[in-house]
Amino acid sequence: MNNTNQTKESLSYRGAGVDIDAGNELVERIKPAVGSTMRPEVLTGLGGFGALFKMDPGRWREPLLVSGTDGVGTKLLLARQLRQHDTIGIDLVAMCVNDILTSGAEPLFFLDYFATGKLHLDEAQQVIEGIAEGCRQAGCALIGGETAEMPGMYGAGEYDLAGFAVGAVEQSELLDGSRIMAGHRIIGLASSGPHSNGYSLVRKVIEQSGAELESTLLETENGSVTLGAALMAPTCIYVKPVLSLLRNQRIDGLAHITGGGLTENIVRVLPDGLGIEIDTSAWTRPEVFRWLQEQGRIEETEMLRTFNCGVGMVMIVPGKDAPDVISQTESLGIGCFDIGSVIKAAEGSRVRYR
Repeated sequence: MNNTNQTKESLSYRGAGVDIDAGNELVERIKPAVGSTMRPEVLTGLGGFGALFKMDPGRWREPLLVSGTDGVGTKLLLARQLRQHDTIGIDLVAMCVNDILTSGAEPLFFLDYFATGKLHLDEAQQVIEGIAEGCRQAGCALIGGETAEMPGMYGAGEYDLAGFAVGAVEQSELLDGSRIMAGHRIIGLASSGPHSNGYSLVRKVIEQSGAELESTLLETENGSVTLGAALMAPTCIYVKPVLSLLRNQRIDGLAHITGGGLTENIVRVLPDGLGIEIDTSAWTRPEVFRWLQEQGRIEETEMLRTFNCGVGMVMIVPGKDAPDVISQTESLGIGCFDIGSVIKAAEGSRVRYR
């Protein structure tokens, strides 16, 4: 009787597609980037089972913790197509920290989840160094993360990202929208492009138009900008300028303009019974939005409900304070526009465009 076990090859985790040594090398490679994001409150380094963060009792009186999680969606497919992996991590951080900022919270730390079928060290290093850059822009620590190599789950060259951010705000300074009234002004902060939303539609427009990502979208004084570059522009991180404004100005509401566009995101922070009136001529949309609308024959209502259309975040402020808020925002180097006002909600609709 044959012993079939003697004829079978010896199996290993590496042979099954998971390279533990490559994962360990990645940790060593990213240590300098991760270390550059550290804050004094971080008590642990990379390699532990959990990360420790100690709140400074001398600074916080009644802190509320605010958390958020997100990904970057199908923008990852463009990153892979263009082999541009160094900025997608900024997008990941931005989508999380901009969300928790809307409560008035300062982001404290961030964790990432990087999943792939086969770990390519150079590519993964670029992604995580981009995450570290996003954390530096937001002033939060990249306190930990997870790299998961899962052959069979993802195809060749595929990876996915998720991020998790935790911030804090004093209970007395929490932005919950309760102070917003009819007559408040809506101040838009300029976006860098589509940020990380609407890319399933973006890719459909590219497919339908037959456009090449390397083709020139527009000419500037600094040279030409390709379609791919405009679409891959990393999401703006508004944390530092907005926290500075919150210390010096009265801001009663913040909304991050993500999926749902201007139409759905601003009303999320308004009390019941209130709506918005937006003047779409109050700002100039980046050229990439004109291109998308023209090439995709996209209706205006669909544009405003899908994309940020050039406004990545809005601040809602009392009318008398709007000029000072705009002046100080511009002094921080952020493009901003008075795009409309808070109104009493009309029957059947809370959003009005003119």
